[in-house]
Amino acid sequence: MNYLVAGLGNIGSEYDSTRHNMGFMVLDAWAQASNLVFETARYGSVAETSFKGRKITLLKPSTYMNLSGNAIRYWLNKLDIPIENLIVICDDLNLPFGTLRMRKNGSDGGHNGLANIIELLESQNFTRIRMGIGNDFRRGGQIDFVLGELTPEEKEAMPELCKKVIGGVRDFTTVGPDRAMTYLNKKNA
Repeated sequence: MNYLVAGLGNIGSEYDSTRHNMGFMVLDAWAQASNLVFETARYGSVAETSFKGRKITLLKPSTYMNLSGNAIRYWLNKLDIPIENLIVICDDLNLPFGTLRMRKNGSDGGHNGLANIIELLESQNFTRIRMGIGNDFRRGGQIDFVLGELTPEEKEAMPELCKKVIGGVRDFTTVGPDRAMTYLNKKNA
């Protein structure tokens, strides 16, 4: 079984520690913990790993957040991975910081990266893990908030959050989406 795990974010060092780069942060933590090296490839940086006989390709799209669908569509086709074996990791303003939610399908929830993926894949039927960033910003300040740096407290919490998301992805590949959702969503209720 092959899986594609796409962590959403924006390329460039100026975005490294921003809330919008939660997906990149998870994949970077996974690569570091597993001694993986991302290679620059078409539409993004990729790394390959395996877990209990499952091949997992990690993708950090280089197309910027709002055009993530281009990279994901390309890699699903290139690797001949069915959409039900796609997991997208992204930030979510609608969840408090530290809350994790895995869903097998659904709308974009106002997330432009997910909207582009849904549009280009012509389907909402892929798994996504939303990482809460909260919505502690003044009216009209959404862009500055999501592109703002994590607070020191948030940065301190990230290693554990990344570990939980990685565990959720691994559960997804071994016990399936329903049980993985039960485990991940319950741990973070």
